[in-house]
This record gives sequence, structure tokens and C-alpha cells, in this order.
Amino acid sequence: MAGYSAYSDQELVALLKQGDEHVFNEIHDRCFDALFRSAYNVLRDKDACMDIVQEVFAWFWEHREQHKMSSIKGYLLMAVKYQTANYIRSSKVRENYRLAHVEEGFSFNEESLELQELQAVIKSFTEQLPKHCREVFKMSREEHLSNKEIAEKLGISEKTVSVQIMRALSKLRGELGKMYFWVNFFM
Repeated sequence: MAGYSAYSDQELVALLKQGDEHVFNEIHDRCFDALFRSAYNVLRDKDACMDIVQEVFAWFWEHREQHKMSSIKGYLLMAVKYQTANYIRSSKVRENYRLAHVEEGFSFNEESLELQELQAVIKSFTEQLPKHCREVFKMSREEHLSNKEIAEKLGISEKTVSVQIMRALSKLRGELGKMYFWVNFFM
């Protein structure tokens, strides 16, 4: 992988389009810190920023065949800015929605039907993930292990752990987005 450090963005994009995961790792290494800082400067929430950056990298990988750019970092920074703006918009919408329902006597607590349903959807989704992705995702979200700890336990690289978590989160967001659409459609 060290050989990719001298490659230009155009060369990396060409190889990325062919599905080269080592190139993806090189791009991840080159850009991760700048992307995280960009989101963190706005949100000041490490977890939210990690999710945003992972979501952008997952999207970047999934749409690798369609990318046309002169600067990978600039392209990814713009994607992070859009995702950060979407996060802020959705957070305000969720907060307003939650406050409106709390005022009406609706509350989120551990015994609420809504929370139980959400947990059931996430559990069902998790069980449908491919074996390795499911194992990594459960270790991350249920056992609260760091990427480094998961990598050590499974004997894989931290980058592989990161990619598996990104894929799982991306798919989960898609599933929850569909569910959110139908819930709102019928309300």
C-alpha cells in the first residue's frame, strides 16, 4: 500500500473505479483527519462527526464508479459539509418533533413501544448483515469495543473494521430512512 502514496488523485480515482480496496485505504488515510476536523469544527460532537465521516466514506466507496473529480480531498470535504448540514437540519427537526410530542404527554423511555420497535428493527437488520460485517457491527455497537480492539480480536486491520462499520451504518440508515418515510406517510 505504501506505493500509492506518490499517486495523483486522478490515478487513485482510476484505480478506485476498478474496486481496489488498497486505494480506498490510501484515500482514507490521506483525507480522514481533514474530514473529521471539518465536521468537528461545526458540530463539536465526536460521535456525530465519526458517523458523518464514515457515512461519506461508505458513500464514496459505493459510488466509486461514478466519481469525476480533480481533487479527492476537496470532493470529500464538500460531501462532509453537505452531510454536516443535513445532520444539523435533521437534528433540529427531530428536536422540534420530540419537544412537540413531550408537550403533548408523549415521552421516550426505555419501556416505550416506539423504542422497543426501533430496537427490534435494528436487531432484525443486524441479523441480516453478512457474517463478518454483523460480527464487527455487534462488537462495535453492543460490546462498545473500539475499532482497534475489534481488529485485534478478529486479527484484521483497523481499516477493515472501519469499512465494515461504515457499510453496516450506511445500510441501517437506508433501512431506517425507509421506515421513517412510511411512518410519516401514514401519520
